[in-house]
Amino acid sequence: MTPTPHLTETTARPERLAPFQQVERSLHPQAGTATVDIVVPVYNEERALPGCLRTLHARLAADFPFPWRITVADNASTDETLATARRLADELPGVGVVHLDRKGRGLALRTVWGASDADIVAYMDVDLSTGLDGLLPLVAPLASGHSDLAIGSRLAPGSRTVRGPRREFISRCYNGIIRLTHGVRFTDAQCGFKAARTEVLKPLLQVTRDDAWFFDTELLLLAEHNGLRVHEVPVDWVEDVDTRVDVVNTATDDLRGLWRMARFKASGGARVDVPSRPAPAAEHPDAVLAPAARRGALSWEVGCFLAIGVVSTVGQALLYWLLRGWWSPAVANLVSLFVLTVLNTEANRRLTFRYSTAPPVRTHLGAGGLFVLGYLVTSGAVLWFKSIAPGASTAAETAILATASVAVTCVRFAVLRLAVFTSAPRRTR
Repeated sequence: MTPTPHLTETTARPERLAPFQQVERSLHPQAGTATVDIVVPVYNEERALPGCLRTLHARLAADFPFPWRITVADNASTDETLATARRLADELPGVGVVHLDRKGRGLALRTVWGASDADIVAYMDVDLSTGLDGLLPLVAPLASGHSDLAIGSRLAPGSRTVRGPRREFISRCYNGIIRLTHGVRFTDAQCGFKAARTEVLKPLLQVTRDDAWFFDTELLLLAEHNGLRVHEVPVDWVEDVDTRVDVVNTATDDLRGLWRMARFKASGGARVDVPSRPAPAAEHPDAVLAPAARRGALSWEVGCFLAIGVVSTVGQALLYWLLRGWWSPAVANLVSLFVLTVLNTEANRRLTFRYSTAPPVRTHLGAGGLFVLGYLVTSGAVLWFKSIAPGASTAAETAILATASVAVTCVRFAVLRLAVFTSAPRRTR
């Protein structure tokens, strides 16, 4: 476990941590009290930094209803970035500077966020590619306590992006890989526009390891793995081609990071003791509630599993019928059963047993064992039918296969519920 770095002489030097800028309540009658620390990590950004800070400062001073400050996190820049940041901090109230001796956006965020005394910490890229209209929607659900982390998303419905086809393609592929391999629900892991409640963030920072660009993805994977509520904000995003990001190398490092996180979650090391949230309660004083013990869980699981099972059975039968024209019964059944088993397991993981904390690797391995059982049973049924009725049509074979699949489906539900998805339900937060 990697401890959270603090602002020490060996890792970071706080040139000046600015006081929070208080809100003029006559201009913002609904002003909140949660303090917000907005971090801008920079490396060799002497050209972009002045425009960023002046624009952000003006927007916060005019429209932001929470006490705020801006912290520039200089990642061992070799140009005049640090001197520029100091000059701007003298010029603009509420702007502070932290200097780190090593490069890495993840290192900068973990260091400054881990030492922040703000209620909410956020960060944005220095190029301000993400529209600042999304800042208040990013922070508001955290200030109210409704959500734990908030992220800007370029891929959520309602987002608008202006960027080249190469970055668009790489971004969509990468986020698709995350959803496929980790089963996450967020859509955009690496938009440079995120915020979090400090009390739930700091335990996560204790187990993050990446110092570079994968830090964002790592943090989100840990948050969702530990049952935190992640809020997505559709954003406007305009690509700035003057970037320090090597897209190809970053994508390669991210793929290695995803593999590391899969192993980390499978080992159990990704479980973090985060502050708990009160259990859901009815707002209406006269609400009539079902018994508290897993209200409607079995009904939901049975109904959802049956629906998925029907679709899977029909899908397997159709695929078998299509493949039977080229392959033998055993091979056609093997391929159709394998394809539908993978799809069926993923659907059950996301829908039927959605409150289970069993990791994706475990669920698919468990389903793999059931796959072997299902293949033996269904293949045996088809071969037995062929032995007693050698002249039977493919349609008759398909009917026997479907009947055997129904029996296997019942066994699958019992085993999945009692053995594969036996982890405790996701902790109420």
